[in-house]
Amino acid sequence: MDYPVLKDIVVIFALSTLVNYIFTKLKVPTIIGYLITGIIAGPHLLGIINAPQSIEVMAEIGIILLMFSIGLEFSLNHLLKIRKIVFVGGFLQLILTTVITMFIARFYHLNYTASLFIGFITALSSTAVVLKILQDRSELSSNYGRTVLGILIFQDIILIPLLLLTPILGGNTESLGSQFLILGVKSVFIIGLVYIGNRWLMPWFLHIIALTKNQELFLMVILLICLSVALLTSEIGMSVAFGAFLAGLMISESEYSDNAFGNLIPFKDTFSSFFFVSIGMLLNLQFVVTNYQLIILTVLIVLIVKAVIAGGTAFVLGHTFKGTVMVGIALSQVGEFSFILSKLGFDYKILTEYYYQLFLAVAITTMAISPFAIKVAHPLANLLLKLPLPKVLVGGLFPLKQIEIPKLNNHIVIIGKDSRSLNLAVMTRYIHLPYISIVFDPATARKMQQNGEMVLYGDATNAPILRKAHVETAEVIVISVGNIIVTMNIIEKIRLINKLAYILVRAKHVTDIEDLYKAGANQVVPEEFETSIDLFGRILTKLLIPRNTINQTIAKIRHENYGIFRSQVNKQHYNLLDEIPDLETHAIKVDDKSKIAGKTRGEIKFRKQYEVTLFAIKRNNRIFEHPEASFVFAKDDVAYFLGKPENILIVSELFVNNN
Repeated sequence: MDYPVLKDIVVIFALSTLVNYIFTKLKVPTIIGYLITGIIAGPHLLGIINAPQSIEVMAEIGIILLMFSIGLEFSLNHLLKIRKIVFVGGFLQLILTTVITMFIARFYHLNYTASLFIGFITALSSTAVVLKILQDRSELSSNYGRTVLGILIFQDIILIPLLLLTPILGGNTESLGSQFLILGVKSVFIIGLVYIGNRWLMPWFLHIIALTKNQELFLMVILLICLSVALLTSEIGMSVAFGAFLAGLMISESEYSDNAFGNLIPFKDTFSSFFFVSIGMLLNLQFVVTNYQLIILTVLIVLIVKAVIAGGTAFVLGHTFKGTVMVGIALSQVGEFSFILSKLGFDYKILTEYYYQLFLAVAITTMAISPFAIKVAHPLANLLLKLPLPKVLVGGLFPLKQIEIPKLNNHIVIIGKDSRSLNLAVMTRYIHLPYISIVFDPATARKMQQNGEMVLYGDATNAPILRKAHVETAEVIVISVGNIIVTMNIIEKIRLINKLAYILVRAKHVTDIEDLYKAGANQVVPEEFETSIDLFGRILTKLLIPRNTINQTIAKIRHENYGIFRSQVNKQHYNLLDEIPDLETHAIKVDDKSKIAGKTRGEIKFRKQYEVTLFAIKRNNRIFEHPEASFVFAKDDVAYFLGKPENILIVSELFVNNN
């Protein structure tokens, strides 16, 4: 028995493995590898794919799963919050790109109908490419990422009217009014279904499935929801990709969305690869070789025109110059849905074979360039900012108000815009510690300002921003950025200004610790490892292990995993504590009704019994160095100890109220 589809899958996987192995070594995005795989295996080069229709079906499933995962990461409330971006930004980008592209297309000797059609399909950007890159870079929730997503959502929505418009441009105008009326009814039905599903239906349904504690059943139900809604939208004449996004949106606010996303990743990545392979299979290399000069020129025109218009739209929406550049570059390519429209336009004879192949070559090339372009967007924006640009262009149309930052000393500087740094700012403010946040997201910074928080908008890799936050007099600096390269850059800039500040850094991985210590961090907290420690502590608590034993064990684990890196770094500089390693200083406050309140220092044998040294006590604003044995501990005293972490943890039990 012959299995042509199975043979094609083996060929695609084999070629993809080889190409992507080489590209991974060269640090080239895998998307490019899949496109090249399609070009090599396609009918215009080796022609070794025997069932291209089956590959296209799997490619469609890849798009469905990709859009579903994006919907899972988003929320209906979030979508409503960016409705201005979706409808105002999306409409502006589509109309301006269509009109200008239509005008340029006239120079390619296209008639008005074909020029308008080319304008529409050029205006669409690649949801699959851009959102996959933003997902991988964890930038989907950033200020510019939200704008990119909003405009892409509008493009997906507008695809339906464009599909109806294409036959009209091809001369088929039968039942036009009834089609648009039916479309309106269908849209209202879909919106109602998503709202009901998001609010009531999906949380209830998924809770029932989760109670079975059957992971296979849960995964099957998630795929059923995704494919069912996609099929439903397809049946009523809408895009399956848009339907998959709506399905993800219906689950997004459920407590089971994270589990659903985790289960979906292997399927999404596998089937998404078939989409990019199928796109590569469309390219006619003979046409490219014959017309390479025209293709290069057209690619440059498309990239520049789309980047300028998308960037201009972002500027109108209030982005700074940096955000304008990043949005413009992110949306500068031609999208995957344009291939669907272009094929339809070719079938209706709006485009000739020549212009159809020209469009395919340009679109595929822009998609292939996108990962590289998005990667250099940030440094390019920083480079352009060195030019003497107008103030309104740099700060945006709706600049943040300049807050008066008083002269601060011994304060805390919090750098980052993730939930951890934002929560840390709230907690710091709650106990009235002097602090200032540096946030590189104007929307987040504006919201924090409105809440009365001390926040400074800017890029912490720039020394003037750090100086404005009075980093030179800061006592503690917290960096919660995530990207290790950016974090190391910030640390190095801080150390040039303040060599004594205590720098606490959040890292993603334990493997990042050594590099961050070498850069100048005082303490690094890898989130993946700390999560494991937290789970381990909870396990020990469940097993009824005494709290002091748990604290000692965790302290030892932390030291064994973190201390090795610190000792390696500290060897570069002489430090007295190098001679007596494993010692740390800690401050412990005396709680009311604690075991130590009312007792003298002499009654507690800190050195003999606990192997720690009490070297100072702070009462109100007065410091008692090396307190005498008759010193009586009182509520709110702060004791300063030197010793091993596990021993200090045992002593700390004396200072807390255990009643």
